[in-house]
Amino acid sequence: MSLRAAFDEKLAGLKKQYASKCHLPGLRIGDKTADIAIVQGGMGVGISLSNLASAVAREGGIGVIAANAIGMTEDDYYDDPLGANVRALRRELREARRKSDGLIGVNIMVAVDCFHRLLDVAVEEKADILFLGAGLPIKGIPVRAIRESNVQVVPIVSSGRAARLIFRSWEKHYGDIPDGVVVEGPRAGGHLGFKPEQIDHPDFELEWILPEVFQALGEFEARWNRSLPVIAAGGIFTGEDIYRFLQLGAKGVQLGTRFVATHECDADVRFKQAYLACREEDIIIIQSPVGLPGRAIRGPFLKAIARGEKKLFRCPSRCLQSCEAGKARYCISEALDSARKGDLENGFAFCGANAHRVEAIVPVKQLIAGLKQGYALAGLVGALKTEVAKTSETLAALRDEYKATLAGVSGKVQAELRHLAEEHEAKYIDEKARMHERLMQIKAEYRRVKERIEELSADLGILLDVQPSLNAI
Repeated sequence: MSLRAAFDEKLAGLKKQYASKCHLPGLRIGDKTADIAIVQGGMGVGISLSNLASAVAREGGIGVIAANAIGMTEDDYYDDPLGANVRALRRELREARRKSDGLIGVNIMVAVDCFHRLLDVAVEEKADILFLGAGLPIKGIPVRAIRESNVQVVPIVSSGRAARLIFRSWEKHYGDIPDGVVVEGPRAGGHLGFKPEQIDHPDFELEWILPEVFQALGEFEARWNRSLPVIAAGGIFTGEDIYRFLQLGAKGVQLGTRFVATHECDADVRFKQAYLACREEDIIIIQSPVGLPGRAIRGPFLKAIARGEKKLFRCPSRCLQSCEAGKARYCISEALDSARKGDLENGFAFCGANAHRVEAIVPVKQLIAGLKQGYALAGLVGALKTEVAKTSETLAALRDEYKATLAGVSGKVQAELRHLAEEHEAKYIDEKARMHERLMQIKAEYRRVKERIEELSADLGILLDVQPSLNAI
């Protein structure tokens, strides 16, 4: 048997033994359930449209169409931005439905001027899930229509405070609550819901934000007797990352950067190649014209802006209330649209903190298979480490028992047994034989447990050796 075949056989045996630890679970949001707990992040200005969303949905995840500036894919956007946005969103939703019968979501920015009209279209077209970010979705939400269309609502937040505020507002004004939340940490791509000084501060890492969101939603879960899944987002790159965040209590994860580097991503191949070419030092935080920090790949366009250049642009509408178009040196939507079309001289690519780790453009099917394999290996490693720890505790207990039992046949106890022998010799002989037998049993058990630890350690070594290569998939 070849070394590879032996490894595959060993791995299959371990997966069977620890099946419950290796299988990437599904994700239930309201009454909608995805086969796998992966949400494809909504990437605006035409990066995630029907082609990418349907490909993810076909693989069992939740595919997401981003509604922000979606009308820029229409020829008449500058003449009729609202009409173009509405028309494009409706078309992309229907096209995604045509290509897949999986779960299709829509990401809508609360801060855009046509938020409510885009929201209406998503509800009319019966999108499975609404992901609402870049603001608090609390005013004028058509909750009754949403429920009648069996659409689930998942706000995107960056703190427990924001989650609590949204849920309390819904509870007060609509007699209802959303169906879960996405918690987006500071390592995400695009516009970030953090102050510049918070982005690299350890107190604002995703791992530290999650517990406060769990606590915030816990009170509503108890009061409404409903499960409210928390979906972790921002900087999640490998199957091992997915395993870690699910172990922390998240019910699912959202990934954006990994899905850009797929054949099905709706952006031009030159946009995707910018991810392959970038180095860690090329990923920077910029101050967007809309007043928010954002993470992007530095290129000719951003270098020109840094030098103080101003780009000519058209502004068909004040699409974001926070945008000061009169003072801006460029239009963020135009720049992102140019990049989407592959023109990186006149635009730039938003990205997550791990974009420099992307090594290849692959099919969505291959990406998800790699993430599932990475999750399975992380689950195996976790299960084996847990068993090693428990077995080591057993080993220590056996060692202590052996010492105590050995002491029982020597010293003071042995003297007492000799005294007992003078009166009951037969009982002394039996007691000594029993202790000797137990000592032999402990020795045998000790050897067995020690061998098990060596076996587990060998299995761990195999898995840890192969894990880094899988993380690159």
